[in-house]
Amino acid sequence: MITIRPGVESDAEALCAFDLVAGREDGRREFIRRSVVSGSCYVADDGGELIGYGVLDYNFYGQGFVEMLYVHAAHRRRGAGAVLLRHMESLCRTAKLFTSTNLSNLPMQSLLGREGYVPSGVIHNLDEGDPEVVYFKRLGRGRRAGG
Repeated sequence: MITIRPGVESDAEALCAFDLVAGREDGRREFIRRSVVSGSCYVADDGGELIGYGVLDYNFYGQGFVEMLYVHAAHRRRGAGAVLLRHMESLCRTAKLFTSTNLSNLPMQSLLGREGYVPSGVIHNLDEGDPEVVYFKRLGRGRRAGG
């Protein structure tokens, strides 16, 4: 059974070990460590094994933004991404939640569509030849407007 909890400093190494980008980029490892320390990282635990993580912040025009959603390659398409995403939605302090993914990332786009996110815009020139598609979901009326 997958459970979600806030990441703690001792999780950072395990997250870096299965994040393929962290294996080759110091910046990604630092991002993971910084997100864990700041309290914005949530980890998916499956029977004591960390299998994914998500980062929720409010640096996108003061709105909730899922900055990262990453599931261990051996555990993809088994529901961990949806569980992480729903957990961050439940914690989001704003009525609007945004996220983004590359145009080439069809599995993530499919997950977002199933979870009720709609395209909200495109950003060119972040990754050469692979635009970033921004997605949006309205979470509810009773949430605070700020971050």
